[in-house]
Amino acid sequence: MDDIIIISNLNDFIFCPASIYFHKLYGSQDNLTYQSSYQINGSKAHESVDNSSYSTKKSIITALDVYSDKYKLSGKIDIYDMEKQLLIERKKHISKIYDGYVFQLYAQYYALTEMGYAVQKLEIRSLDDNKKYKINLPDEDLLMKNRFEELIDTMRSFDLNEFYQSNIEKCKKCIYEDAYDRSLNMGD
Repeated sequence: MDDIIIISNLNDFIFCPASIYFHKLYGSQDNLTYQSSYQINGSKAHESVDNSSYSTKKSIITALDVYSDKYKLSGKIDIYDMEKQLLIERKKHISKIYDGYVFQLYAQYYALTEMGYAVQKLEIRSLDDNKKYKINLPDEDLLMKNRFEELIDTMRSFDLNEFYQSNIEKCKKCIYEDAYDRSLNMGD
């Protein structure tokens, strides 16, 4: 079970691999002790999906636990519309479609299809402005599919002891920045 990757960690790893370590370290502590207001607002926006109050329509499935045996990925989907065969990933605010968003959706797609669900369309939604972004299926965008698979391989072979975050701007935006001693990686 150690080689299973949590779907939400795909995006986190791209942002900063060390953030996954700190997330596990903080574990069951109250989110208010380490999350930024941006993340708290994002969690709040997800409540209707997480508690299955998003829709009463029987063809809408929310917060379904999913697993891909092929990629050894586990997590939850946001929304799956059975009638439209549409899988939706929701974000509080989208200013740009990052690879991590797409890779989370790919992971959910593979898990759902392995579980027997028909998925013909992928979409990312920005809640703040109600914008919808259509995403190609993995087999329709082989470059992104290959990058998705490379990310999974990189995550499985990652060694935190060898990691050095060279993009200090990412550190400034990280909720764990106060806990991370960058001098350990710089040899100071």
